[in-house]
Amino acid sequence: MITNKLKILKEKVYRANIKLYKNRLVFGTFGNVSVIGRDSKIVAIKLSGVDYSELSPKDVALVDLNGNIIDSNINPSSDTKTHLELYKVFGNIGGVAHTYSRYATAWSQARKPIPCLGTTHADYFYGDIPCTYIISDKYSSSDYELETGKLIIDTFKDIDYHHIKACLIASHRPFTWGEDAMDVVDVSIFLEEIAYIASLSILIDPFLISIKQTIINKHYLRKHGKNTYYGQK
Repeated sequence: MITNKLKILKEKVYRANIKLYKNRLVFGTFGNVSVIGRDSKIVAIKLSGVDYSELSPKDVALVDLNGNIIDSNINPSSDTKTHLELYKVFGNIGGVAHTYSRYATAWSQARKPIPCLGTTHADYFYGDIPCTYIISDKYSSSDYELETGKLIIDTFKDIDYHHIKACLIASHRPFTWGEDAMDVVDVSIFLEEIAYIASLSILIDPFLISIKQTIINKHYLRKHGKNTYYGQK
């Protein structure tokens, strides 16, 4: 039986997916947002193969952390195992998104990290957005989606996932995460904007490098640090 809490979880995922769609970060049937109820250990995620133009709250599946489907016969996103792997290892996140945003996808396909070229980037991400290595034939032909999750986790073994909430999958597309469903959508919006600006900047100067760490520290930590002073109390 689906409780009211789980119904609310499904509604949150529906609204987050619609926000991605309205911001043109997904198209057709491609893309998904999920959210986890940490108390229930249940994940709500968009159904597989449902066109965004026809999406409704009923097009959200519920699964447990082992991938068991709670909603009878409906088929969750094909990326579900990637989402679940991130929830298992990144213990403080509440939402995950897999978008098809143009510029972030272009950097993924170029197999390049997005360098922190300016303060707009540093306002939201504490350094370069990493790109994974290309998944091996061994793993791409086995449990591909699970291995994609492991690929992200391996890429972040020396990176704090709290401060850089995005990863580019080489030759594929980006994944993002956040505190909840709407937070991860905002992270996806910010990622696409900084990917766009970086693309233009590199076009102007192909030899441009990341800004110095002191400026990154100032802009990121004034918004996200322990002694933040940006915005209202």
